[in-house]
Amino acid sequence: MALSVKKVTWTLAVIAAVSSITALYAWNRIHQIHDFNRAILTAKTPDTDRQSYEAKFSTAYWLAKNERYKEATLLFLQLAEQGDLNKRSAVQHNLGNIFFLRGLTVNGNSMTVRDESEYLFRQAKGAYVQSLKLDNSHWDTRHNLDRVIGMLPETPTPGVGESDSPGLIMGNIPVGLP
Repeated sequence: MALSVKKVTWTLAVIAAVSSITALYAWNRIHQIHDFNRAILTAKTPDTDRQSYEAKFSTAYWLAKNERYKEATLLFLQLAEQGDLNKRSAVQHNLGNIFFLRGLTVNGNSMTVRDESEYLFRQAKGAYVQSLKLDNSHWDTRHNLDRVIGMLPETPTPGVGESDSPGLIMGNIPVGLP
C-alpha cells in the first residue's frame, strides 16, 4: 500500500501547521489594519505601513482639511502617478479641491488678487479635468468642475474686443481686398 496511515497523518499535520501559521499571520494583519485605520481617524501617525499609499493619502487629506494646502499639495503631487486610475483620479480631485478652496479664499477686487484667484481656479479646472479623464464616474468632480467653470471669466477671442486694434494674432493680416 503506497499511502500508509503514518504518511497521511504527517501530511495532514503539516497542512494543519501551515494553515495555523497562515491564519495567525492573517489575524495579526487584520489587527494592524484596524490599528492603522484608528490612528488615521484620530490624526495620529500609524505604527505600521507608514510609507504606504494609504498613509500618504490620508496625511495629505488631513493636511488639506486643516488648511495646510502647500504641504497637502506636495504630498498629493507625489501620489499623482501612483496607484490605479481610481486612486490617481481621487488625487487629482483633491488637488482640484485645494486649488478651488484657495481661489475662493483669495478672491477679491484687487487686480493682483484677481489674477491669483483666476490662476488658482484654472489650476482647479485642470485638476478636475484630469480627474475625469482618469475616471469619469465621479459626480462630485463633475459638480466642482461646473462650479469652477462658472467662476472663471470668459476667455476673450483674440482680435475681437472693444478697441479698434485688431489684437496680436490678427495684427499682421492685411485689411481690404488684394
